[in-house]
Amino acid sequence: MTKKTTNQHKQSANLDFIDPRLINDCQYVTELELSVVLLMNDCNYPWLILVPKVEQVYDLTDLDYIKQRVILEEINLCANFLKENFSVDKLNIASLGNVVKQLHIHVIARSKNDLTFPKPVWGNSIAKPYQLSVANKIISDFKIFINKKVNNNG
Repeated sequence: MTKKTTNQHKQSANLDFIDPRLINDCQYVTELELSVVLLMNDCNYPWLILVPKVEQVYDLTDLDYIKQRVILEEINLCANFLKENFSVDKLNIASLGNVVKQLHIHVIARSKNDLTFPKPVWGNSIAKPYQLSVANKIISDFKIFINKKVNNNG
């Protein structure tokens, strides 16, 4: 991702608390109650990342119980969006933190037909950036999905 894209992120929201590696690899989607939602800039896989807006948190268990429940709701929201908008044979939901220590949760839609299935997405392919129009459509669709969920109370 280019520096220009990073600057576009910063115009959208204050993302200074997010590890720069996540900012460089992703596109800003929106903010939820607890988390910022990012779209991994790799069109090989539909892949959202939740980054809680809480500094100095490295593991899910570092969040208090109430925030853990909120993040689980947000994970479910991302998972349901991916299921409704992409071909999904298996969801991969993970918080690893081996490279980026800051707590962030990957929600990845896997398909038997994707580039590396059933192998992990990490280390088995080269990221292929989205065309801007495709990324913008996913981002727009996610925002519409969120608004429908909020207006319908789930």
